[in-house]
Amino acid sequence: MTFNFTDVIDREGKDAIAVEMIPIPGAEVADGVDRIPMWVADMNFATAPSVQKALAERIAHPCFGYFAPSDAWYDSIIRWQSVRHGAVGLSREHIGYENGVLGGVVSALAAFCARGDRVLVHSPTYVGFTGTLKDNGYEAVHSPLKQDDGGVWRMDLEDMEEKLRAGDIRAAILCSPHNPTGRVWERGELEAAMALFEKYRVNVVSDEIWSDLIMPGHTHIPTQLISDYARNHTVALYAVTKTFNLAGLVGSYHVIYDPAVRSRIRKEQSLSHYNGMNVLSMHALIGAYSDEGMAWTDELISVLDGNLRFACGYIRENFPGVRCTLPEGTYMLFLDCTDWCRDRGVSLDDVLRAGVRAGVIWQDGRAFFGLCHIRMNLALPRARVEEAFRRLKQSVFTG
Repeated sequence: MTFNFTDVIDREGKDAIAVEMIPIPGAEVADGVDRIPMWVADMNFATAPSVQKALAERIAHPCFGYFAPSDAWYDSIIRWQSVRHGAVGLSREHIGYENGVLGGVVSALAAFCARGDRVLVHSPTYVGFTGTLKDNGYEAVHSPLKQDDGGVWRMDLEDMEEKLRAGDIRAAILCSPHNPTGRVWERGELEAAMALFEKYRVNVVSDEIWSDLIMPGHTHIPTQLISDYARNHTVALYAVTKTFNLAGLVGSYHVIYDPAVRSRIRKEQSLSHYNGMNVLSMHALIGAYSDEGMAWTDELISVLDGNLRFACGYIRENFPGVRCTLPEGTYMLFLDCTDWCRDRGVSLDDVLRAGVRAGVIWQDGRAFFGLCHIRMNLALPRARVEEAFRRLKQSVFTG
């Protein structure tokens, strides 16, 4: 490989909640055991060299005053979206900055809805959506995904239509690829979903932050490419933060084709006077969306695919009663521990605390509406992934 995805980086004292926090209340790591961070969606890989180079070159100049987004920022996004995702007809007028995807969700919902309106989401549901909806006065209407005979998570179109038919749903949030299940939606599924949204005149907020991390054999299809209705009634949200491990720099962007929708949302954004780009995040994106950044992303996907396949195979062979579906995108696993807990008379809390005691810092899936699920981050060097699962076999899933 050209790039380094094997070094174990010491992040202690380097502003990383992934290694400094334990998200399981009351759980503690045993004495003498080191932590393996496998919870928050934060990669334990160094970012692409092209990102660091772009930042270093900008930091070498000592002035950091007011600025406007550069042509290079817009051009980088247009090129990336065209090459990586087949975006057609994308121009700079369609692109706007967002401090974060969830901020973009809030602005879009403010343009589409009134406070108190109902918003359709799929369940399991990214915890950020449920918190954002509640905090901003909207009611989340959950349409459960269902697993087919092969364990693949799919939209329940009948349930979606039943809830849309009930009325008063002004908007839907589509997570594409889906977090936390790792599902990459197929064209037919997106077409069917968008046909329902068009039938009931529902606007869509499409969170596509994971769209660059698609495993081999699968293809991300931007929601806005599905139909004319999708193009004009969808706000799509993207970021370099997941792909290039840049969450601490802050910086996302939206793509909005319809000028009326774009005008309304930009008005909502302007009200706080806070949705402003950081000059370093601008240069980080330009470095990320370079030729070298593309090559780095391709190697990253290969590493992640190997980690995910190893983990799912290991679980299948060694953890009876624990189920997981191989993710098609993202680097997160969503473990179903229902049978394990039932057969052994233990609670999910028991399992979570035992994992942390062994130094595996994972995440309670109940916050994502997984009844007996655990969310695990596989974006770390393969040696650490293997060590984590060895510890789980020895100390948690013991027979």
